[in-house]
Amino acid sequence: MRNIVWSLSLLFAGMSLSFAQTNGIQKGTYLSTNKGGKIKLNLLDDNKYELVFYTGEYEIKGDSLVFSKKAQSENGFNLSFKNDKKAKKIKIKILDPTLSSVYIAPNFYIGTQKASETVQYQRISDIITKVDPNWTSTDLEFEIDKTDFLYLVIENHDGKSNISKYALDKDVSEAAIDYQSQPLGNPNFSGFYDRKTNQLKVSEPLVNEPLVFVNEKDVQLDKTPKVVPLENQTITNWTYPGKSPYYDYYGTAADSTQNNVIDSVAVDTAYASTDYSYNFKLKIENNLQSALAATKEAKTKFLVGVFDSKNPSAKANFDAFIKSQESQTGYNMYDKYDAKYDVYNYYMAGADDKKWLKNNKITNDPSIFILNGNGDLLAVAKSDLISNQYQFSSNGSYYLKLLRADASMSIGKVLKNKKASDADLIQAFNKTAALQTSYDNDYTAYDSADLVISKPALDKKEVAQTWKKLIEAHQKDKNPDMSLAETIIKEIKNVGFTKQLFNEDRILDDTDFLAIDYLLKHSDEIESNRAAFNNDAPEVHYIDNVFSEISNALQGNLNVSKDGAGGEKNKDKVNSIYKKIIASGKGNFESYRNYFDYLGKFTDNDGSNTTYLKEFNTYFDNTLAGANPIEKLDVIFSGLDPNSSYSYDGWNAFKLYNSDICNNAAWMIVLKSQNSNFIKDAIKWSEYSLVISKNNPYYLDTLAQLYYKDGQKDKAVATETLAVKYLTDTVEEQTANDIKEVLSKMQNGTY
Repeated sequence: MRNIVWSLSLLFAGMSLSFAQTNGIQKGTYLSTNKGGKIKLNLLDDNKYELVFYTGEYEIKGDSLVFSKKAQSENGFNLSFKNDKKAKKIKIKILDPTLSSVYIAPNFYIGTQKASETVQYQRISDIITKVDPNWTSTDLEFEIDKTDFLYLVIENHDGKSNISKYALDKDVSEAAIDYQSQPLGNPNFSGFYDRKTNQLKVSEPLVNEPLVFVNEKDVQLDKTPKVVPLENQTITNWTYPGKSPYYDYYGTAADSTQNNVIDSVAVDTAYASTDYSYNFKLKIENNLQSALAATKEAKTKFLVGVFDSKNPSAKANFDAFIKSQESQTGYNMYDKYDAKYDVYNYYMAGADDKKWLKNNKITNDPSIFILNGNGDLLAVAKSDLISNQYQFSSNGSYYLKLLRADASMSIGKVLKNKKASDADLIQAFNKTAALQTSYDNDYTAYDSADLVISKPALDKKEVAQTWKKLIEAHQKDKNPDMSLAETIIKEIKNVGFTKQLFNEDRILDDTDFLAIDYLLKHSDEIESNRAAFNNDAPEVHYIDNVFSEISNALQGNLNVSKDGAGGEKNKDKVNSIYKKIIASGKGNFESYRNYFDYLGKFTDNDGSNTTYLKEFNTYFDNTLAGANPIEKLDVIFSGLDPNSSYSYDGWNAFKLYNSDICNNAAWMIVLKSQNSNFIKDAIKWSEYSLVISKNNPYYLDTLAQLYYKDGQKDKAVATETLAVKYLTDTVEEQTANDIKEVLSKMQNGTY
């Protein structure tokens, strides 16, 4: 199916609004003209702006600001009617922009009702299949028998459906339906003013169709009477007899047996495709003990239990839910089993489980609860399964929060257990550190029927002390513990257990540097074992090249700031780690690149760059210099780690980096007299840069000034003349003028 979600693809991004500075843009209010007329752009004084999507109510409760969850009074539907007393039927006309504004056809329903009879619903995609199987992009037209009420339904991904009911006059002969989807997210806009049309056009990069605004004072109001629905509702898990499962993002459903009729429109088959779906089946155990055992064996799964003894349809609902989950999971797996989509087991509790439920304070009927494989209760709600079914996605944020809560519980248990073994500690820390990094807020306000996740309160100081003792205890290991190594790497990269448990970034401390020593000591063994460790399914592990991991962690920590201190406070310790890597002879290109980038951020106490220049000169002599520099670079390039950025950016980018770094190091001597001791070395670096990137005016300017400072004035003038010769339009005007001025000063002896 073609991508027809304009508003979602445009608006889910970070906001950075900029406009071309033209005389046509005036301060004031602009209204969107092509996306529903609901968006306001206010250009205010002091170069401020407002982009207004939503308004509503709020209330203050203590320190909390709570936004109203009341249903919006407007539903996004725009209807217009035509009347003809002679008409025998009603023509329904769904405008093409409606079907193009969202993935709407499979999740858009229309219903009819005569007097107080049962509403008859039909999915729009089913109507398309019947009326025009080859429909691509036009208005959709079909006829229905005369009716008293018209229902329009949009079924959302969160399980909630927006339903609008309209009264139809007996003379209505045509109903034209247009739907404007609500804009969502934080936009990342840029815009320009079209002088020909006096329109302000705003769009996200790579989005072809912009938002179009005109000044509010120039807007001619639509005087067509607006059709107002009798009522609007938002209903969770809306359904009707015979309704097939909710269609997913791609418009596919697992079980399609619907064959309802809207008067004259009947459909034999639903809009569905199951050509590429694995035949996945859940194994539902008949007792809690077996269900827990199966969950524990899987290691990465949770058990979702439901207790609903008073509802006669509970078992039927449970079976239908299981069938739907099997179909969706099978679709996600595509053509073979994939454990990453199989993350929940399900169990329907019965009379035999009442004692267990009572012992775990699950007293409501109905109730839904989630357990880990050890039987620990992670979440519970006074609700039935269907009301919370939208939570159980394998890649949703709720599953990630469960993983984090489960990991927190594991840490909490092992800290309290005085008999916990060393292996238990490593397993608990690794379980937490290996989680996928997520920026979801764990403290979201929950409704009473939501599955609220329980997380134990952990003492940050106690966690840190336990970790320190664990690192100290393993300093004399003869062989590395791979789980410990992975946990160390995650922690020093600020994506480990501290981030997962407390959502904090850390500046590297003494424990971290001791842990890095552990990695360096066992680097060969870790490198030999990491492929097998990374493939140890079903658990998810990943260790990259040890030296790359360490250098990336050191580089990233430089940008961390906490309690007024930054990563630079560890400068000497970081330098010592890099020197150990280089001295070992095992440091790869990424290690050197990060090291020089790190050193380049600091100067020595006398204002010179002596530390940087000494290290760079050693690297240059040992790695780059030689009779065939291109061949030496090719050898380095061929040995790059597959995850290196240059594996993707390519050979030319790799050459440019090496010529740039040589020129930049040489330029430090031009800029600072304190670095003059390196002038002979700098000339070698600068000449090398021009071997790699010939006739570069920036490099020529650097070399010319070095020659002049070294007393080689004729050579300097000749080289600076070449720099001027090879200036192009791509060189900044100020830089070009500076180069010309340097040549002039060299020629007249005033340099």
